[in-house]
Amino acid sequence: MTLIAGLLGVVIGAGAMLAANGYFIRSYLLDHPEILPEAMERLRARETAQAVDQHRAALETPFHGAWAGAAQPDVVLVEFFDYACGFCRASNPDVERLLREDPRLRVVWREYPVLGPNSEQAAIASLAAARSGRFRPFHDRLYAGGRPTEATIAAARQSVGLGEVTLTDEFRREVERNYELARAIGATGTPTWVIGDQVLQGAVGYDALKAAVAAARQRQG
Repeated sequence: MTLIAGLLGVVIGAGAMLAANGYFIRSYLLDHPEILPEAMERLRARETAQAVDQHRAALETPFHGAWAGAAQPDVVLVEFFDYACGFCRASNPDVERLLREDPRLRVVWREYPVLGPNSEQAAIASLAAARSGRFRPFHDRLYAGGRPTEATIAAARQSVGLGEVTLTDEFRREVERNYELARAIGATGTPTWVIGDQVLQGAVGYDALKAAVAAARQRQG
């Protein structure tokens, strides 16, 4: 009986302590609600990092030639993009600058056509260019032509010697895979960037991209 009574006392005491701690935590949060957004942001960042780690191989493996930079990189920057996205077009010089300045960086482009039929047609042509080893010149030429239309897509194809293209099963699977990956990491639009364990949304600019690359490199030790 003495042992049982002692165990009950320990359990009751632990319960009282937990209840007291819960009361103080609740009181502290009510008195300092400003910490809640930070806590939620940290939780989201942790969940995002887990999702990126889970899908890293798929994210960082390019579709044929849809990549540039280091053959053996220490950091990979992944961009989900849409040729009809003005923010993607505006970000293209930032990506080019990073590639010029950082010989250890690789950039992988993932087609994410979400802005209508012309986006889809541009993505198909871009995948065909990547399949034939002509992604970069096509990519730059189509961006230079402004928002994609039937005429600008045809001009970009012709400029790199790419004939008529059609939606193949391979291209369809690649776009579907990119949609799935975008959902998995919580992408909300274009451009979406994956760098290390971070996901950045929108035209964040050169400085933010460079800082994310540096942070990814630092975490590697």
